[in-house]
Amino acid sequence: MTDVSLTPFEAPFEATVVPPGSKSLTNRALVLAALAEGESTLSNVLIADDTEVMLDGLERLGFKLKLDREKGRVKVKGEGGRIPKRNADLFCGNSGTTIRFLAALCTLGGGTARLDGNERMRERPIGELVDLLTALGATAHYEKARGYPPLLVEGTGLAGGRASYGAALSSQYLSAALIASPYAETDVTIDLAPDQTSWPYVEMTVQLMRLFGVNVLVALNPDRTPKQLRVLRGVYAAADYAVEPDASSATYFLAAAAISPGAKVTVPGLGRASLQGDVGFADVLAEMGAEVTVADDSVTVRGAELRGIDVDMSGMPDAAMTLVVAAAFADGPTTIRGLHTLPVKETDRLAALKTELGKLGATVEATGDTLRIDPPVEVTGAAIDTYDDHRMAMAFAVAGTRVPGVTIRGAECVSKTYPRFFEDLAALSGKR
Repeated sequence: MTDVSLTPFEAPFEATVVPPGSKSLTNRALVLAALAEGESTLSNVLIADDTEVMLDGLERLGFKLKLDREKGRVKVKGEGGRIPKRNADLFCGNSGTTIRFLAALCTLGGGTARLDGNERMRERPIGELVDLLTALGATAHYEKARGYPPLLVEGTGLAGGRASYGAALSSQYLSAALIASPYAETDVTIDLAPDQTSWPYVEMTVQLMRLFGVNVLVALNPDRTPKQLRVLRGVYAAADYAVEPDASSATYFLAAAAISPGAKVTVPGLGRASLQGDVGFADVLAEMGAEVTVADDSVTVRGAELRGIDVDMSGMPDAAMTLVVAAAFADGPTTIRGLHTLPVKETDRLAALKTELGKLGATVEATGDTLRIDPPVEVTGAAIDTYDDHRMAMAFAVAGTRVPGVTIRGAECVSKTYPRFFEDLAALSGKR
């Protein structure tokens, strides 16, 4: 294991940071390109653990990929909804997007696919996805514990039709089913329960599906919340697509500026036109008192004395982790609601956040899906355990830009989504 000890920045900094490509967009685009008719070129793709297992899975299914690692470019020969290999054994590591999106894709094959992951993946539920795919005519079986990987998916196709979907543990279940739906035998209609989980990620999926040429209709309730999704039968068209910088990864740099009065960070490539809901984290920092400018294609945050807030982060669960750390530097308590998905992520993030933030001197109260953070008079350094969770490592590294004595244990876990994270963080101060 690799530990990284952070050195606080000596003075307020000004920097421009371009995080790597979005994991969420990369893995969605890879699957859509594989399902498309013709060759797609994807640029600025993320090359990290989560996307490596997706690339490997697609190749094991017989798709032809040409990857240029140095340029972050992938050419994908789409098969128009056909899965080239009848049978495959797919290892998905601890990548939720990979196992869920590939499970849906494999319903379209002609054989049997086995999908598995590491030890933690076998503890992450997948039953709500299987139930939704089954309602649409798919056939899948659990190899061991019901509701959890390993999963066996029979390539019997999707019948389509109508299904209902509740407010599940992960929006990725719904996104996965949507991605495969154009190749069902009939149009797919999904009636949605209120209070959908992480809805901005579903909106991201819908917009990417449209970009690849498939018609998705979204019906809204009178209060503008989602009511129903309808996917019309069709074939994805190949596309050349440039992946946006990762908005979740950008939150660490925006927060580092926000907690340091006078500091300034600009992230180009993200803004009002972004497909990623986590761009909204900048608005949360503005509510806390940071000076924020959001343009169509950039976000700038200038640090200030922050104040505690009460906010629902159910639409941005990854960014909520960054907010937890920033809250330790605010004046007054912060209450963060809507965190019901965190216990089933790469680790039990709700418990991990409470434990590790306490090491920095904050008082943290967890009630249901809510965290209340009372900041200490002075944040103290500590050795932070990461639980092999990339976002724990990156979120708590933000504290190390202000406070001496912060060490991130098991820091190599950032390779899951951001291998060069610590180098980019150090570069904020002009040092590497």
